[in-house]
Amino acid sequence: MFLPFFEQLRRHRVPATLREFLDFLGIMDAGIATYDVDAFYFLARTSLVKDERHIDRFDQAFAASFAGLEHISTEEVLNAVDLPADWLEKRAEKMLTPEERAEIDALGGFDKLMETLRKRLEDQKGRHQGGSKWVGTAGTSPFGAYGYNPEGVRIGQHESRHRKAVKVWDKREFKNLDEDVEIGTRNIKVALKRLRRWARDGATEELDLPGTIRSTANNGYLDVKTRPERRNAARVLLFLDVGGSMDDHVKVVSELFSAAKAEFRHLEQFYFHNCLYEGVWRDNRRRWDAQTPTWEVLRTYGPEWRCIFVGDAAMSPYEIAMPGGANEHWNPEAGATWLQRARDQWPHHLWINPVQQRYWAYTQSTQMIAEIFGADRMVPMTLDGLSRGMRALT
Repeated sequence: MFLPFFEQLRRHRVPATLREFLDFLGIMDAGIATYDVDAFYFLARTSLVKDERHIDRFDQAFAASFAGLEHISTEEVLNAVDLPADWLEKRAEKMLTPEERAEIDALGGFDKLMETLRKRLEDQKGRHQGGSKWVGTAGTSPFGAYGYNPEGVRIGQHESRHRKAVKVWDKREFKNLDEDVEIGTRNIKVALKRLRRWARDGATEELDLPGTIRSTANNGYLDVKTRPERRNAARVLLFLDVGGSMDDHVKVVSELFSAAKAEFRHLEQFYFHNCLYEGVWRDNRRRWDAQTPTWEVLRTYGPEWRCIFVGDAAMSPYEIAMPGGANEHWNPEAGATWLQRARDQWPHHLWINPVQQRYWAYTQSTQMIAEIFGADRMVPMTLDGLSRGMRALT
């Protein structure tokens, strides 16, 4: 009966394997989530989703497989409402307040409620809008949708109006994590988290709960312990290409920079144009009168730093290969020489390219830089690309 669900997973590009699906069926056979819809959802998600980027796709596949009550016939509804009493009672415990459950008991309990529903479905012919008796919408009948009744049974409604039966998969809380969505500051942060290296330093600012419990038990009195707060110890050097063709990517690069500043305590950024040469700068407004020699940067930041270049790698091949090839000044040494020095100084290096990857093959300079950095060290500025890049840096 779950084969259509598996087909929906494939249709929504959730990479669930047949082995995982068989494991899911085995868990269902064990009866772990037989009468609890929420437990069934989380069990299926845990069994079939391996990456948070695919949770939103799973939610859509789940909704497509198990939603759509508004489209079923009366006979199917009659079959659907023939549910075990313990399932309904468990759902009531989650969806209804104690006062509402007391009202149901006063009306005769769930058996009476379901018996009345079956009778009304048999008597009713067609759709009903409003009122308090027939199965329909926008009324006060216990049966239907978009109305209100504390002991109601919802039929044909995508979500609860009163937030008593909001389906987890309808919320789509993980939509921003899907690798196909437009990249933004929030999901860039999610990708950059993969580069975190936690360490404890500084003053004792954080409650050490395990230490407090252990010390209190040993001493016989409350002995509060603290410890240095955990901080992200990853050290990141960020080189940002500015000007020229990079003007088309200002927004997304700004979001990347904003996310990086929020994620990394140790972050140093420099600007360059097109390719790395003998000088870089921190303030683009003073690019000509406040440059930092690249040799100084190479000597200051040790090999433990993660080095990230951000640029479209689109330029004349001479700017990379030849002395004097730069389009804004005379460069005594070729850009390729400086890129190779950066690669040698910082073994953990990466080039993030905001241009879509399918266009890289049409730009010779892009291929040249990718060859210098390594085939797996140039990634597109997408969630999937950033995730791969962060893994490469670790």
